[in-house]
Amino acid sequence: MRGVFLDLGTVSNGDLDTASLSAVLPGLFIHEQTPQEQVAGRIAGCEVVLLNKCRISREMMAANPQLKLVALTATGVDNVDVAAAREHGVAVANLRDYCTPSVVQHVFATLLSLTQHLPQYDRFARSGEWGRAGQFSVFPFPIRELQGGVMGIVGFGALGRGVARVAEAFGMQVRLANRRGGEREPGRFDLDDLLPVADVLSLHCPLTPATRGMIGRRELAAMKPGAVLVNTARGALVDAAALADALREGRIGGAAIDVLEQEPPVDGNPLLDPSIPNLIVTPHIAWAARESRQRCLDELAANVQAFLRGERRNRVD
Repeated sequence: MRGVFLDLGTVSNGDLDTASLSAVLPGLFIHEQTPQEQVAGRIAGCEVVLLNKCRISREMMAANPQLKLVALTATGVDNVDVAAAREHGVAVANLRDYCTPSVVQHVFATLLSLTQHLPQYDRFARSGEWGRAGQFSVFPFPIRELQGGVMGIVGFGALGRGVARVAEAFGMQVRLANRRGGEREPGRFDLDDLLPVADVLSLHCPLTPATRGMIGRRELAAMKPGAVLVNTARGALVDAAALADALREGRIGGAAIDVLEQEPPVDGNPLLDPSIPNLIVTPHIAWAARESRQRCLDELAANVQAFLRGERRNRVD
């Protein structure tokens, strides 16, 4: 069965083992990157297409009646026309719960950096300020304990559950938000009720019409002055300009942002201003521990193997 991997370079820096993929698809054509204008040519004649961020359109499926499977190295499938795949009899498979340890680790790495002010203290010590202070311990930047604080979680899938477990280990009280646009669930809070009590708000929900821009000026104004916002989900969940203003004006305590609405941010983004205080911006790396990326490829291979055996595994169609 002829297969092609369009953008392995978005998952691997050459540090991953692709043997599991080669075992299920001997002769697999692997491309590190594929510009969108070359996608149609590279999938021509293929029965299996593996990809991360390249887009597969209705027209491409119609031009390739031999196409049987599109398998992604991601959970989101918004870059594949799933409705067209269903009409053309093309199976679509995604990945689930492959990077939870990495994302949870990132959430708390950035949260602890913000609450401990680690970059500021590192610069303070190495600049000579500590030596000039005249005492053994100097703490000009406020340090906060997580214990006893409220961890608000928006989105309670595998990632949200992983964050909740670690938050509880730190002695935090976990509060869950109701699904935006969904039914209220017992024991959960509407977002408007959660915002004023959360010391940390961590976003783990998908981007939908109901969640786009869910954290805007009104929501930021409702948060505690010392609250920290962490977004490792989708950039468009948060109004970037509103968050930049809130941080500059000291209306919230800090933010850790791993995702932006446009990636890479070739047109800029308000949150990339280096003068914004108490902000950590990272280039969509929360998922990118090597172990999680290897698990990504191995799970991708397992999805292909299941399809070839006539089994449904992680199918979204």
